[in-house]
Amino acid sequence: MLTGNTISLALVDDHNLFRKGLISLIEMTDLGTRILFEADNGIDLQQKLNPENLPDIILMDIHMPKMDGFESVKWLKKNYPQVKVLVVSMVEKEETVIKMLKLGIKGYLTKDVEPEELRDALIAISSKGFYYTDFITGRLVHSVAVNDSAYEEIDLNEKETMMLSFCCTDLTYADIAVHMCLSPKTVDHYRNNLFAKLNVKSRVGLALYAVKHGIVEL
Repeated sequence: MLTGNTISLALVDDHNLFRKGLISLIEMTDLGTRILFEADNGIDLQQKLNPENLPDIILMDIHMPKMDGFESVKWLKKNYPQVKVLVVSMVEKEETVIKMLKLGIKGYLTKDVEPEELRDALIAISSKGFYYTDFITGRLVHSVAVNDSAYEEIDLNEKETMMLSFCCTDLTYADIAVHMCLSPKTVDHYRNNLFAKLNVKSRVGLALYAVKHGIVEL
């Protein structure tokens, strides 16, 4: 684990070339980092993890063969909850980000990340325990993470509360319409009303409001 100012890392990605490129980026950050190991997927990760020398942070992709990022994060949360996960992926779908947040990841970067941002992420996760950019609605996620009072309590009716709960799943809006026994157009209406009512601009923002106010739990 963390020794002095040294941040121990592990990389989990099925693309060897990207892993090497990420290591180069890490070296460019000029931080005191140590790469403990690289892994191709979650199964490989399990085999290479040493309980006596765990990484502080694991940089992980999502789409991998045999055991993907979702299953890998679930396994880590169950077996080594002290290990922090920073997702580095090309996937930008809101549903994917929400699902990963619910699993307890500490940060989410895209694969075109610049060295400066990677450096900021590693420092923040090491010191504060989390790092969220505007990509995952910055201020909103930060508000949830530090448990501040950025949100005012707003009265929601039963349908709006139900809509918020469904927004925290990986269901599409069409699927939500089926589950709520409403037309897709009506669901769109509820969504847009919630955007305005809660002053958010994305599904991620709706989900984070739900987490903040105990409508759903991570």
